[in-house]
Amino acid sequence: MGEIEGVVVEGIKTMPDDRGFFREIFRTKESVLESVSQLSTTMSYPGVIKAFHYHEKQDDLWYCMKGMIQAVLFDQRAAATTKGITQVITMGEHKPVTLFIPHGVVHGYKVLGNEPAWLVYATTRVYDPQDEFRLAHDDANISFDWTVKPR
Repeated sequence: MGEIEGVVVEGIKTMPDDRGFFREIFRTKESVLESVSQLSTTMSYPGVIKAFHYHEKQDDLWYCMKGMIQAVLFDQRAAATTKGITQVITMGEHKPVTLFIPHGVVHGYKVLGNEPAWLVYATTRVYDPQDEFRLAHDDANISFDWTVKPR
C-alpha cells in the first residue's frame, strides 16, 4: 500500500461557531479538476461496499459530508509509476477531506460505523455508461481485504 500518482487528498478546514460550522469544499481556481460537468450525491447504508469501478475519461472529486467511509483505490494504469499500488483513505464527517481520483484509477468504498454515509462528488464529464468499467469487490488483482478495520 502507498500513494498513487495523481491522487490528491486535501484536508478541509472547518470553521465552527455557536450556530454550527462552515466548510469550503471546492474552488475552481484552486481545484485539481480541470472542469466540472456534473455534481452528484449518493447515500449508502452502514457496512455497504460499493466497489470497484473506473473510468477511462472521467476524473472524480469526492467529499463525504455525513458518515465515514474507507475509500480504496488501485492503480491499474499501464504507464503509471505507481501501477499495482493500492491506496486506502478514511474520510467523512470526522475526517473532512476531498479526494481527487484521476481517470484510469480503480475505486470503491465501504461505509464505516453505524450510520449511513453521504458522498458528494464532482466529475469532469457527464455520466456516460460507456465510460464505466466494473470489477468485483474481491477482484484477485486488487486483493483487498475489506474485513480489516482502518486505523
